[in-house]
Amino acid sequence: MVRRAAEPARSAADFLPAERTLPAMAEAAQGCRGCDLYANATQAVFGQGRPGADVMLIGEQPGDREDREGAPFVGPAGKLLDTALERAGIDRDEVYVTNAVKHFKWEPRGKRRIHKKPNTEEIRACNPWLQAELSVVKPKVIVCLGATAAQAVIGRGFRVTQHRGEFVDTPFEPLVTATVHPSSILRAQDDGTRRSQMEAFVRDLRTVATAIGT
Repeated sequence: MVRRAAEPARSAADFLPAERTLPAMAEAAQGCRGCDLYANATQAVFGQGRPGADVMLIGEQPGDREDREGAPFVGPAGKLLDTALERAGIDRDEVYVTNAVKHFKWEPRGKRRIHKKPNTEEIRACNPWLQAELSVVKPKVIVCLGATAAQAVIGRGFRVTQHRGEFVDTPFEPLVTATVHPSSILRAQDDGTRRSQMEAFVRDLRTVATAIGT
């Protein structure tokens, strides 16, 4: 289970459905008002996958395309992630993908909507959705993609740069590890750097593949 931080005065806990199934929760998330991010988002973007998936990948928040389409990891970072999973030998059907925050937080820049990092209170407010997803999916391994997800799950003192690809000691039942968010690879300054970062990302995921026995 994800670390239980002190609940803020307002959170997603008030919007969880009585029926704890993924379809019921995905529908209920559309009415979530646990923080103010819903006001500027097109919709809530809930996780996708099936109960019993071996691996749960947790990112930070949906991006612009995810916000418009209503599904996680469908943009360029999602395509890169799919490629990395295939190279690591992880069956995409055995992966549940979600985000620590379910609404897109952004700021305008001309006609574009630019990602803005969610703050601590917004992450805490959304934590009940993540708790509920974990209780239903029951993955063997949790993989945090990027610093925000890692700090939401493992703790604020965790540094991906120091411990990426390692399984860390936590009080949770599933194995827990962290690596970079695939969007960071897309932001690499040149092709050579992008290739080396992709290789490192695939190595991290191969550690997960070994852990689940693929």
